[in-house]
Amino acid sequence: MGRAVYYDRKNPEYPERLRKLERMPGGLYVLGTLPKESSKSVAVVGARACSAYGRQEAIRFSRALAARGVQIISGLAYGIDAWAHHGALEGGGKTFAVLGSGVDVCYPRANYPLYRRILQEGGGILSEFEPGTRPEPWHFPIRNRIISGLADLVLVIEARSRSGSLITADYALEQGKSVYAVPGRTGDELSEGCNELISQGAGIACSPASLLEELGVFAGESEENAGTDGDISGGRKENLPKNLQIVYNQLAGGEKSLEELRLHTGLPMGILSNVILELQLKGWIRELYPGRYARRR
Repeated sequence: MGRAVYYDRKNPEYPERLRKLERMPGGLYVLGTLPKESSKSVAVVGARACSAYGRQEAIRFSRALAARGVQIISGLAYGIDAWAHHGALEGGGKTFAVLGSGVDVCYPRANYPLYRRILQEGGGILSEFEPGTRPEPWHFPIRNRIISGLADLVLVIEARSRSGSLITADYALEQGKSVYAVPGRTGDELSEGCNELISQGAGIACSPASLLEELGVFAGESEENAGTDGDISGGRKENLPKNLQIVYNQLAGGEKSLEELRLHTGLPMGILSNVILELQLKGWIRELYPGRYARRR
């Protein structure tokens, strides 16, 4: 696993995003790598005791963002944090965990396999607390400013009305960052925080495409989608890279789920998520509801 590296404010590799904070950390201990300043970053936070819907959305958003090269920042906690890290790794991207303990203290311990995988896949474990520091309740609210500080925008997925995730959202607003929230059912406790954020002006996160547009990531085609050109059948015609053509053609017979598209096209999930986002942006397909797609009529 290696030894932690300490980056103080005088170190030129100290994250530039954190230098802008009013209460920037005096330094960071890091296992693995720091987020790249040249890449966009999104913080994904939410309920520890999340629902199956919350888990699905955390994976879906993080996987799609990571597939476009967006770095995912979270806190390695149970629930949304952990699923966001998993989604980023599924998308073939980098993810970074900011801890409320020392970098050598994995909390919760049950997430140790994920902790190891984050490092193995080229991400990082970060903390302002010295190695060996045990997690304390008061550590987590103050570490949240680092989670939002390292991100270009913050996405909240499921949060109760007094959730710690709302602290992260507040920090983001103080830092001049955009905040998005995944809407939920009215009357559902896990949706109260997100619905409240939306009522106060947060962006509504219905699709990863809206976040990518906010980040300005959709400039140009990705290398994975390069290939031979072909015409889209029906109506207008447009030359599309090979993988986009393959996925679009699979939807000729009607709507399909993400898993069905993966099985029928043989594309890795990270590339498939990327292709779907490209087709959505072009206006060729739409998401009927989470994880299910159809051609636009």
